[in-house]
Amino acid sequence: MKKQHAFWNKLKPLNRHLLAASIVSNIVLTGGVMITPAYAQTALQQQRITIAAGSLESALIQFSVQSGITVSFTPDIVKGQTAAEYTGSYVPEELLSKLLVASGLQSKQLENGSYTLVKRLQQAQASVELETVTVTSSRFGRTMDTLSRSVTTIDKTAIKQQQEMSGNVAEILGKLVPGMAPSSGTLSNSSQTLRGRKVLVLIDGVPMNTNRNVSRDLFNLTASSIESIEVVRGGSSVYGGGAAGGIIHINTVKGEAGPASFETSLSGGSSLTQLDSDSLSGRLDQKVSGKQGAVDYLLSFSGERVQSFYDADGARIAPEPSQGDLMDTDSLDLLGKLGYDFGDQRLQLTASFLDAEQDTDFISDPAVRAFPPGDVQARSLKGLQLDDQTDRQNLILNLDYSKQDLFGSTLNSQIYYRDYETRFSPFDGRPFGSWNNLAQTFLESEVYGGRLTFDTPLFDMAPVDATLLWGADFNHEETAQPATLFDGDAFDSSGGTHFIVTDSERTFVPEIKTESYGVFGQLELFPADWLILRGGVRHEWVDVSFSDYTTLGQGNSIEGGELDYSETSYNFGAVVTLSESIDVYADFSQAFELPDIGLLLRLAPAGFNVDNPNLDPNITDSYEIGIRGTGRKLSASLAGFYSESDKGRIFIENFSVAQDRSREQIYGVEAAMDYSVNDRLSLGGTFTWLKGERENPSGGSDLALDSLRIPPLKLTGYLQYSPYEWWNVRLQALYSGHRNDAFDDGVDRLEVDNYTTVDLLNTLNGRMGTLNVGIENLLNNDYQTVFGQLLRDGQNTSNIPARGAMLRVSYSFQW
Repeated sequence: MKKQHAFWNKLKPLNRHLLAASIVSNIVLTGGVMITPAYAQTALQQQRITIAAGSLESALIQFSVQSGITVSFTPDIVKGQTAAEYTGSYVPEELLSKLLVASGLQSKQLENGSYTLVKRLQQAQASVELETVTVTSSRFGRTMDTLSRSVTTIDKTAIKQQQEMSGNVAEILGKLVPGMAPSSGTLSNSSQTLRGRKVLVLIDGVPMNTNRNVSRDLFNLTASSIESIEVVRGGSSVYGGGAAGGIIHINTVKGEAGPASFETSLSGGSSLTQLDSDSLSGRLDQKVSGKQGAVDYLLSFSGERVQSFYDADGARIAPEPSQGDLMDTDSLDLLGKLGYDFGDQRLQLTASFLDAEQDTDFISDPAVRAFPPGDVQARSLKGLQLDDQTDRQNLILNLDYSKQDLFGSTLNSQIYYRDYETRFSPFDGRPFGSWNNLAQTFLESEVYGGRLTFDTPLFDMAPVDATLLWGADFNHEETAQPATLFDGDAFDSSGGTHFIVTDSERTFVPEIKTESYGVFGQLELFPADWLILRGGVRHEWVDVSFSDYTTLGQGNSIEGGELDYSETSYNFGAVVTLSESIDVYADFSQAFELPDIGLLLRLAPAGFNVDNPNLDPNITDSYEIGIRGTGRKLSASLAGFYSESDKGRIFIENFSVAQDRSREQIYGVEAAMDYSVNDRLSLGGTFTWLKGERENPSGGSDLALDSLRIPPLKLTGYLQYSPYEWWNVRLQALYSGHRNDAFDDGVDRLEVDNYTTVDLLNTLNGRMGTLNVGIENLLNNDYQTVFGQLLRDGQNTSNIPARGAMLRVSYSFQW
């Protein structure tokens, strides 16, 4: 007994605390049987470990209890630090590194096999962070932290958390990413720009954008299938076209190593302003993954039924008649991965399929069109008879191959195939010359392509390091947008509910074939430990062709043709490290974009041909300067940006080309802050302000860009508190401001009013699983999104309110 007491006294206070916790927890977990660590073997063998999100101290205690490995440290070194949730099979030594990756600490193994924590040297810190912030398919460089531009990374924990309050990817991005406009609340991201410009959306490196831009790029995957999202601001010269505002990398879920692991999640939701069966929604998520020898696998299934939406007064929200919406929709999302590791090489096949189909009995009542736009809101009308309603089918096949050492370079390659179809709601286009029909359009797109990327060290001579990131890519796309026509008289006599097909498929946008080839190189220089320099160039060739066709609205006979584009773009940037925790940076980048050729073809006047200047490409120049810092408790960033393009977007009014494209400029400021008060309380928020103008073709002062391009001031904030280790509460708010400059210039139909939403989430972690209880629009504010306020179809049928308070409950467990 004295011997044991002497040994106890020799331990430092926190060592005693940790060892005591380990002993007590092991007694509880093992029914009174103590576990003696065998460090040399235990640290390198895979184990099933579950660590709840919370303080780093708590995470380390859980790690020690479950792995049988003692980790010693002093109290001050972990004070205020937090750790994410980890559940699965891990090699303990590797998991310990993951727990410490953002802490500024590293583990040091002692002679007896246990570990102690020490502050990480700057060089060691950079190498560890590299593994956590590199984007799987990114061509931007070593780490996202060291880029000379703004980056937002949303991890799996945050995605799952937001899904229980917001639902889909578009809403999650709008609430978490500075510079990104809030969601429209519909089946469209047309108004959800990034810094006022179009974004390129990639799912595991596969582009979601099509040459006929229908703005549904963020609705091709459910949130439960996502591992992480990285949003990179500014133009890109290392990826292809369509990235003037930035790139959204969506990375699908990864499997767990070790024996088969199953994860199940059951979710339900309801409007709180109309409690009946029509407002109930449900979702089932099921995943299984594992690794057997060199082969790893994952299979993910998600099935969801979303029912009707209700506003703050409990009234049923009318379907959006021009772009479609998310209500009364059944969706199925399947994801499968099969990987094989051999030596320093890896081969992975990924297959993803989304099928979402709407089945509603309601339409937006045409009777409200009789009132001046904006005077009355849209209202639901029951009795819809329509064979084919709004839907989406998205199939992706993706084969990745990587080799860590190919003549001194790292090789990453990819080939992909995508088959996509989406259908819109019927639209009464009889008043508009470009339609002249009651019609329903649908997009059909088939894409295949590939990427090849090499990462080559050029030389390693102190004090200068240099690497070259270089490669090529290819993309072939065939996209068409036919239309189904309906009997206008039958529609009118039914009050707008009956759709009788008169022609199942007419040309609306002819099939457009697009082939693009690109080569790029980006040099990275590290002349000093406080300076990073990057510069890149890309050349792209694009061939576009379409056949003869006749326009739907005016019946104009248009001769087919071919377009050839060849453009070079550049990027330069620098990052200066002022201290261990503060960087300043500056960046210039260019983005090459094609116009929306399909939009021009559907509106083509008589005599239109490929020499039309509106078919010219667009180069956007983007500039950014910023400062960012990460400390033990505070993480913050501030950026100013400016972009300009000689050829802006096509300007459409009443579904016709109103005037030629003209010069555009957009500028603004973004800021973000996260502060950890202590190991239980944290808070933060974002700020976004931007302004956009275009040259007035008629002369005079520049005109404000419309509010579907340039959102009002956006503020977000959150407060997160853990009353207990097993209970986490998050309260978050979004404020969208007032904007009238586009209305004053005669660009917007109406002024944009401000609104505020507040969301609440409770997460309760138990031994049998995790329970989430979330409420969206907690205060039941009666408001309209910017999209709803601006009447997308120009009439009151698009004057749609946002959802009132909504409850979502989910329960997930592993087995």
